[in-house]
Amino acid sequence: MSEAELVLRSTRVVTPEGTRPAAIAVRGGTITAVLPHDAPVPAGARLEDAGDRAVLPGLVDTHVHVNDPGRAEWEGFPTATRAAAAGGITTLVDMPLNSLPPTTTTAHLETKRRAAAGRTHVDVGFWGGALPGNTRDLRPLHEAGVFGFKAFLSPSGVDEFPHLDQDQLARSLAEIAAFDGLLIVHAEDPHHLAAAPHRGGPRYADFLASRPRDAEDTAIATLVAQAARFGARVHVLHLSSADALPLIVRARAEGVRLTVETCPHYLTLTAEEVPDGASEFKCCPPIREAANRDLLWQALADGTIDCVVTDHSPSTADLKTDDFATAWGGISGLQLSLSAVWTEARGRGHTLDDVVRWMSAATARLAGLDGRKGAIAPGHDADFAVLAPEETFTVDPAALHHRNRVTAYAGRTLHGVVTSTWLRGRRVMADGRLTGPQGRLLTPTP
Repeated sequence: MSEAELVLRSTRVVTPEGTRPAAIAVRGGTITAVLPHDAPVPAGARLEDAGDRAVLPGLVDTHVHVNDPGRAEWEGFPTATRAAAAGGITTLVDMPLNSLPPTTTTAHLETKRRAAAGRTHVDVGFWGGALPGNTRDLRPLHEAGVFGFKAFLSPSGVDEFPHLDQDQLARSLAEIAAFDGLLIVHAEDPHHLAAAPHRGGPRYADFLASRPRDAEDTAIATLVAQAARFGARVHVLHLSSADALPLIVRARAEGVRLTVETCPHYLTLTAEEVPDGASEFKCCPPIREAANRDLLWQALADGTIDCVVTDHSPSTADLKTDDFATAWGGISGLQLSLSAVWTEARGRGHTLDDVVRWMSAATARLAGLDGRKGAIAPGHDADFAVLAPEETFTVDPAALHHRNRVTAYAGRTLHGVVTSTWLRGRRVMADGRLTGPQGRLLTPTP
C-alpha cells in the first residue's frame, strides 16, 4: 500500500473471494493489493471513494464484430470501444469476419492491427479465422498472436468467410490441436437449415422455424465428435438451443475439452415478445421461447454454460429491413450487456459475483488472459467497472455510442448504471463522458 498511486475504495468490491468492503491499491496500472476498507491511504496516493457503488473487474467480451476495416460504416474501432467503455467492458476480442479483409492470414491480421492502433478506448485482441483452404495459415496466425480461430459450420452470411464441411473441420482441428490452439465455432448444421421451411416475410414465427434447434444440436454433436477424435480444445459460440445441454454435459464427462457461451439477448429476450417486422431482434441462431430461456439460465447456474458475451454484430439501419429472411442478422448490445444481464439475473436470485464470473472471469480464462484480466486481485490490470446496481434507466438509442443505434433493447427499463470505467488505473469513462483512446492491442499471455 505504501507505494500506491491510486486507492479505489468501496463498500462493495467484487473479488474472487466474494463481495466485501475493500480498498484497492494501484500502481503503474496494476493492482498491488486488495486491503480492508479502512486501510490508511498512503501519503501522495489519490483516493477515489465509490461509496456503496459496486466495483467490478472490467468486463471481458470475447465475441464482438467491430467490422473495421472494410465495413466501418457498420461499426468501427472508435465507436465500438466507446460503447464498450460506456458499458463497463474494458477488454474485447474482435471476430475475424465482417471486416475486409477477414483475419485469416498474418498479413490480414496486420491490416486489422493498423486499423485499430491508437483508436481504441479499451484493450482489444483478435481472433483468427479457419476457412476452407487456409490450414497452412493457422499456425503462423497463432504465433502472430491471435487468441484462437473462428469457424462456421453453415454459411456465415458474408461470401469472404465460407464455412467448413466435416472434412475441412477435421483438417483445421488436427492442425489447431497440434499447437494446442482453440477453435471457436458457430454451430448450426447446414443440412438441417436447408430442410427447414423458408417462407420469408415479416413474421418472426416463420424466421424462428427457419433456424430450428436441431440445426444447433446436430452441429454441436459433430463438433464434439471431432474434438474427441483430435483431443482438441473447442468452444461453442452463442448457444441458443437448450436441447443441446445434455450433450454438452455428457461430452465433458467423457473428457472432451469443451466450453460454451450464450448471449444477453438469449437470456433477456423471448420469441413471444418479438414484434413482426422487428428485425432488430434478428440473430442467428435466433432468440427462442421463454421456456428455453429458463433452461439456459439453469445451465448458467450449474456451470454447463461457462460465460456470457454480446455477439455484438451491427449493421447500417437500411440492412435491418422488415423481412426477416433478408434483413441482416445481428444484435447490437455492446453498451447494454452488463445492465441487461444484471436486470434479469437479479430477478432470478443471482448476485453480482455470478455476473462477474460469467462476463469477466470466465471470458478472461477463455481468452487466456486470466492472469491479467477478469479479477480484482494483486498482479491484475487495474481495470474496473463502477456500477450503481439499484439505479435504473430506460434505453434511449440516441444515447448509445454504437455507430448505428439500432437496438432490440430500445425502450426497456434496465437495472444497473455504469457510472465510471477504469483501464489500468485510469478513468476512461465517467457519467457517460469518455476520454481519448487509451486502449492497447493485446496478444495472449505466454
